[in-house]
Amino acid sequence: MKQAILVLEDGTSYEGISIGANGTNFGEVVFSTCMTGYQEMLTDPSFAGQLLTLTYPLIGNYGVAPEDFESKKVQVEGFIIKELCDCPSNWRSNGTLQDFLSGHGVVGIQGIDTRALTKHLRVGGVMMGTISTEATRTELLKSLTDAPNYGNIDFVKRVSTEQAYVWQSGAPSEKQRNIAVIDLGVKYNIVRSLSLLGCNVTVHPCTASASQVLAGNPDGIVISPGPGDPALLDYALDTVKGLIGKKPLMGICLGHQLLGWAFGSKTFKLKFGHRGGNHPVKDLATGRVYITSQNHGYAVDPDGLKGSGAEVAHINMNDGTVEGLRHRELPIYSIQYHPEASPGPMDSRYLFGQFLEMIERTEVS
Repeated sequence: MKQAILVLEDGTSYEGISIGANGTNFGEVVFSTCMTGYQEMLTDPSFAGQLLTLTYPLIGNYGVAPEDFESKKVQVEGFIIKELCDCPSNWRSNGTLQDFLSGHGVVGIQGIDTRALTKHLRVGGVMMGTISTEATRTELLKSLTDAPNYGNIDFVKRVSTEQAYVWQSGAPSEKQRNIAVIDLGVKYNIVRSLSLLGCNVTVHPCTASASQVLAGNPDGIVISPGPGDPALLDYALDTVKGLIGKKPLMGICLGHQLLGWAFGSKTFKLKFGHRGGNHPVKDLATGRVYITSQNHGYAVDPDGLKGSGAEVAHINMNDGTVEGLRHRELPIYSIQYHPEASPGPMDSRYLFGQFLEMIERTEVS
């Protein structure tokens, strides 16, 4: 078994055993508390540019399956786990996680205390790091000083579709809805969820203008999740501003953050982000608390929304950060969490249906 090393920018290092491919990869080191869904996380575009740490100790026990992709490829820069299962057992599995990682060129490490690493990141905050099977700690530390910081890179343009495409409805419906999705790093299950509700979905590149999105006369528009700092996305923000008041809008995660910017607010970086399947969120209108799946490192500043017509609709019960917005007059709402997460809690799947109901109400009025 080949040795591997993980080195953080603060000089902390962890030695373990290589998994996946040989080589050296750099990225922002983050952690997720999800107990299942490793393939969905590996292929989630919101993890682009990051070295993903899983706190659950045994990973790979149900193998991999082609149905569980959330995008066209693996998106993470590296993978950090406690123990890799070599003998998966699941009727859906068509291979091992080791072969999956190796086949997709993912450099990973196992055999380290991922919960200790998680505590380190909670205290010091997420930071740049590198996993290598080739270089020494000293060499890697020097390379880290020259590596670009995660927050300075526009990952959205790296993960978005280059051309618009249509995802046909997968379920019969009394009234077919045409939904446009702006792909900032869309997960397939967002499109699947809309499709199962009888929607025909057109997915547009992140660089599409408002006029290009509106050209197809969609009934509603979803602004998707995605990776990185929303402050870098002036082109997408211009598009979002151009759509306000034209069609019903739903923002998810990064899409939610861009709506916050469009209504005069800004975003700030969380110390270690929200990544996992167990985050409690309170709906301020009903008082109900939902258990949600999340994957983001930035949050909307509520103070910047004053006088915009937008208001905070949901808050995180752990730290009080904004988890959702709604507009008092326009058919617009957004959420910071993931109603499409699979596997994940199903508490918030109703939000897609709520979006279609909002479209219906807008047409009637």
